[in-house]
Amino acid sequence: MKVKVKKKEGKVKEFKLISSWEDVTLEKWLQLIDFETGSKTEEATETIAALSNIPKQLVKELALSDVAVIMSRIAELQQEQDTKLKRIIEIEGVEYGFHPDLDSITLGEYADIETFIKNGIENHLAELMAVLYRPIKEKKNDVYIVDAYDGNIRLRTEEMKKMSAQQVQSALFFFYNLGKELSEILPLYLMERLKETKMQ
Repeated sequence: MKVKVKKKEGKVKEFKLISSWEDVTLEKWLQLIDFETGSKTEEATETIAALSNIPKQLVKELALSDVAVIMSRIAELQQEQDTKLKRIIEIEGVEYGFHPDLDSITLGEYADIETFIKNGIENHLAELMAVLYRPIKEKKNDVYIVDAYDGNIRLRTEEMKKMSAQQVQSALFFFYNLGKELSEILPLYLMERLKETKMQ
């Protein structure tokens, strides 16, 4: 999206603003989350500077009405995002697949996921994505096999910072819904197993 800004000298210059939430990387999104802890003025300045090529000093010179229009457009883009899970993503030419079978998640994967969530998910999103998304070894149509989990995610974590915020949010949305379903189903399953055990 293009934004026209009138500079002090009276000249009008055109700048670029993101055109879709898909343009925002995980790394940039984490910065945006950090900006929310400051004042509203600081948040608006940093957000516009991060999501456009408007220099920060020029952002500070924008009329409040212009800032309001830009911020509302950014909010619209975030609302328009697709929350459907992207099972396969590509980062710099490498295909990564979302864990294809969460029923067979290993103890090591589960322990790492649990640790990242307990230690503040917002501080460990890249690590969490590095556990859930792994390089695809083999693929045929929509079926794929990912690399086995070995706990060594340092390099992949850096790659995951290049994921789009939309991809991360859709994975979190899926993961949250899965967790919610499991928390409802698991007690029922355990009660059934307990009844069966008592009957035997």
